[in-house]
Amino acid sequence: MSISRVSLFLAGQILSVAVILVVWELLARSLAGTYTVAGPVAVGSHIVANVSVLLRALVATLKSASLGYLCGNLAAIVLAGTALLLPLAERPIRLLSLVVFCLPLIATGPILRVLYGPGIGPQVTLSALSVFYTTLIPLLAGLRAAPSVWLELVESYGRGSWTKLVHVRAMASLPYLIAGLQIAAPAAFLGALIGEFTGAERGLGVLTLRAMRQLDTDATWAIAAIAASISIVAYALAGLLGRVIWPGAAPVLLVPPGKSNRRPWDRVIPVLLIPVVFVLWYVIMESLGLNRFFAKRPDDIWNFLVQDESARKHRETLGAALLETLSTVLPGYFAGLILGAGLAALCILLPWVARVVSPVSVTMRAVPIVTTAPLIVLWLGREAAGVITIVAVMIFFPTLIACLQGMRLAPKAVLDVFESYGSNKLQTLIYARVPASLPAFFASARIAVPAAVLAATVAEWLATGKGIGNLMALSASTSDYNMLWSAIFALTVVAVLAHGLVGWAEEAVFARYAPEQLQD
Repeated sequence: MSISRVSLFLAGQILSVAVILVVWELLARSLAGTYTVAGPVAVGSHIVANVSVLLRALVATLKSASLGYLCGNLAAIVLAGTALLLPLAERPIRLLSLVVFCLPLIATGPILRVLYGPGIGPQVTLSALSVFYTTLIPLLAGLRAAPSVWLELVESYGRGSWTKLVHVRAMASLPYLIAGLQIAAPAAFLGALIGEFTGAERGLGVLTLRAMRQLDTDATWAIAAIAASISIVAYALAGLLGRVIWPGAAPVLLVPPGKSNRRPWDRVIPVLLIPVVFVLWYVIMESLGLNRFFAKRPDDIWNFLVQDESARKHRETLGAALLETLSTVLPGYFAGLILGAGLAALCILLPWVARVVSPVSVTMRAVPIVTTAPLIVLWLGREAAGVITIVAVMIFFPTLIACLQGMRLAPKAVLDVFESYGSNKLQTLIYARVPASLPAFFASARIAVPAAVLAATVAEWLATGKGIGNLMALSASTSDYNMLWSAIFALTVVAVLAHGLVGWAEEAVFARYAPEQLQD
């Protein structure tokens, strides 16, 4: 790129930022006195006046988020490698990882605080839980994206699974890994903030709660701006790392359509593993000697929902709250997926759109939902529209990034064939780039299931006063751990079932368009 083009690009970026800041300030001034928006002038003034306090809080949150990001991503890499080396272990790894990831953070946070006591344990744990699955699923898709001819070549030299993993699959998975690391950056920060809500002594989450309780709009927006800036920097650094370690083009996937060595009984394995989850739940609680008052076992939940004298009332309360939440999760989920995939396609057709959409989408995702949820609900009301918007905003960014990465990974040789036949951009998008992006799209669709539940429950917890999120908040505040654990159990079951539906759709599509993803 020439110096003049670089200068024009930088000038365009600076102009875009300036326009955003001016519009932001005008909006804040027009809504003065409504306690909804603080403009950049007020935000800057608050940061300058409280720089020492904000800096100490930022350091504390960054420490927790960084440790969680590191631990969560390392766990994802180890689990993905194990799943490829030991095919029989893949289903248990997927199921147990899914169950852990689907645990609602706002409900597990108070329990972790009781278990850990003072310190950063809950923050680090929730941060790690927020990121490991967002890296695991794209990484598994990438490890399966290795061209079959490369694997057959390794076999012809008498090498085994380890050589395939290290020298072939690992290289093929790098673009997917980088996409996962980028998506995980804002998630790590959000997990640390939620952990700080459970009773931490310091951190941006503590300041956020204090600001929201005092209706201090300037402080709330200042913390949101700081969190967004840090998340954007982390996202950009992950992208830079990706460009450094993966400068090459995507490989050609030479896999015959319909080829799969999945066995019919493989579908039954996840069902058979469900009792294992309950056994592990019970064994872990008992082995740690945790008090049943706050650490409920499966039989405690059974008694509370089935055998107790008030079991019917408990089920009705829980069921009504769950239905209220699902009525907003489902439309928000599909709206986010459609918006993310549609914007990714638009960015491919019109590259200039990517330069506008990417910074805005990263900013929207980087601003912690715990600060934006009350504001969105205040603008759109406490009814379904506000929560649906929050859910869609929460999940469209991972979908956009994953689909955009997948479309850009369409093999160059395939694109050259379309170009040689004079295909236009739309035809190439539909018949080449979209099929190439399907593994990435379904990976994001899987990740979006628990993310949608998290978004809805956080909104209900902080702003709407409805749904199962509000029920969990009330249960935690009154130490009603039976209802709290029952809500966790119900949400986890729903998320796992929804994830399974996405998996069935994924396998049906992959059987035709990406059969390499179905191989063990």
